[in-house]
Amino acid sequence: MVNRAEYITRKLASVAYLNATGFAFDGECLSGGCVRPLNQQTVLITGASSGIGEATVRRLVRAGANVALAARRADRLSLLCAEIDPTGKQTVALAGDITNEADRKRWVETTLQRFGRIDTLVNNAGYGQRGPIEQVPLEAIRKNFETNVFSLLGLTQLVAPIMRAQGEGRIINIGSVAGRIARAMSSVYDATKHAVEAFNDGLRGELKPFGIDVVLVRPGFILTEFIDAADLVSKDVVAHPGAYAKFAQSFQGGARKLRGIAGKPDDIARLVERAASARRPKTHYAAPKHAKLLLLLKWALPVRLLDWIVRLK
Repeated sequence: MVNRAEYITRKLASVAYLNATGFAFDGECLSGGCVRPLNQQTVLITGASSGIGEATVRRLVRAGANVALAARRADRLSLLCAEIDPTGKQTVALAGDITNEADRKRWVETTLQRFGRIDTLVNNAGYGQRGPIEQVPLEAIRKNFETNVFSLLGLTQLVAPIMRAQGEGRIINIGSVAGRIARAMSSVYDATKHAVEAFNDGLRGELKPFGIDVVLVRPGFILTEFIDAADLVSKDVVAHPGAYAKFAQSFQGGARKLRGIAGKPDDIARLVERAASARRPKTHYAAPKHAKLLLLLKWALPVRLLDWIVRLK
């Protein structure tokens, strides 16, 4: 644990640096909440080539931030950077696989070489494995955890020391309402998001003394390529549901109904922008409206009643 004197010394050093670089100092920085405006920030975001990640990149670049875009699809990243940043001054495309340790290290090193610092990390990459626990191969479950949890942890471990040295930073983890409310036929993906909840809350306490805020954003049902990707990765299990055929049909029918209340990627991008720029961000954000309602019901209702509501979809 960092003692108070050492904490204040580090903060004062950070303040001196910020003032020297033209950042307006607020005395409240000593007790947390010190953050650069977005037009003075560098943001590293994963899963940046589509969906929530792409929408977030667009918002951050419009706000003036330098953005390092990490994702597997190099062509999508290059096209996006060329569209939103024709001069090439604000963005850098980082193609690679988040489950690869060497790629994660390269992303961080390239971001630092290009922009000199990392102010905000947005852990957005992830996918959903569907199917009943009994039938999803253990290797498929491991792969889902590798991407959604362990890779997120690995990248955070690389960025946290940089932020500590800076005396400030933001880590924004994209979780899910599913991290609080697990559903039949989606247990594997939901379990990964439950893990992110615990990781996020523990990390928030660990990094707070160093001036680093950790924030969780919980999307509800959002229309993105995530849905198609989940269908693809789960096709073998879903195509042969066996004894779970009735439940699989119910799940698919419920997913179709949810499209009527689904949010847009920009609904979540707006929250990420707010979390990255707020002097004192909330610990948790959620969108759209149905996400907030479900979280309220989770808090207020008995478990069996909530199970019944979730089954109704």
